[in-house]
Amino acid sequence: MKPEPNSQPLKAKTASSPAVHLQTIGPEEAGQRLDNYLLRWAKGVPKSHVYRIIRSGEVRVNKKRAEPTTRLIEGDVVRLPPVRLAEPAQIAAVNTAQTKSRARGYSDKMPILYEDDALLIVNKPTGLAVHGGSGIALGVIETLRITRPELNFLELVHRLDRDTSGVLLLAKKRSALVEMHRQIREGQTDKRYFLLAHGEVEQGAGVMQLKFPLHKYLLPNGERRVRVDPNGLPSHTALRVIKTMKRADATITLAEAQLKTGRTHQIRVHLQKLGHAILGDDKYGFEDLDKQIKSKRLYLHAHLAGFTHPRTGEKMRIESPLPAEFTMMMSHFESLVDKTSATKELND
Repeated sequence: MKPEPNSQPLKAKTASSPAVHLQTIGPEEAGQRLDNYLLRWAKGVPKSHVYRIIRSGEVRVNKKRAEPTTRLIEGDVVRLPPVRLAEPAQIAAVNTAQTKSRARGYSDKMPILYEDDALLIVNKPTGLAVHGGSGIALGVIETLRITRPELNFLELVHRLDRDTSGVLLLAKKRSALVEMHRQIREGQTDKRYFLLAHGEVEQGAGVMQLKFPLHKYLLPNGERRVRVDPNGLPSHTALRVIKTMKRADATITLAEAQLKTGRTHQIRVHLQKLGHAILGDDKYGFEDLDKQIKSKRLYLHAHLAGFTHPRTGEKMRIESPLPAEFTMMMSHFESLVDKTSATKELND
């Protein structure tokens, strides 16, 4: 028999009395990913441990195993295993002067592109994870919660890889988060990226529609990777070549990728499959070529996010300029072909 619904905030157990706890999701918790829900519950617990108890099946949703990305709905019953949670004093100790100073430094490198009472949209720099994890104390979300303590609610709407820069959306209201997640699920958002790829990408007459099934797996050390696999999940990227550039020892291509689906590492794996890996990709790229042309970063930048404002219904188009590292890299190459204007719309 299920316990009565309880939408009250979870109360941390003392460190001396860990026990199994069943929590029924109320309207305020509905719409969250399971991992985000647990990270807020398990204050003071290492994030690596939170993900470990999900993968091991110790955390269950309606008595079934679940993925970190599982969306919780009102009425779901979540089994929370025995975990020693930090006392309030321990949590407060984490926000030391050193941590706050580091957060301010990160915040200074993360310009705000748009903000109102529902949304906060930032220009994420390369090298900064969107959230902390194993070996990472501060990500975007932790940085903003420390530097913007007046915000009672702040959650990531979506994610970007650590080494990808650009437009990142966060919600300041639960209702805004739920609505933005609905738009993403139903394909009502427009997410576009600029990238630099090795070699000359042959586009042909129109926009390339890349549709490779992707399978996610773990390396022996627990690192997440993705490969093209006939049994994988469907994925779709629309790729448009902007210009091809060449010098004596190398050729590179500037292109725009539009996400039609949002699989993990989707653009990176699609370009690898084409034989034109993204410059500076340490997971799916060409290490020798990157050394040859002295790649300084992953050359993938989320330059545009289009969506409907969750409160006003206004059509929004938030853009981030091409990073200086892109223009600097391209300055060492001579333009062979300029395919089209960078503002041209991609085909559906």
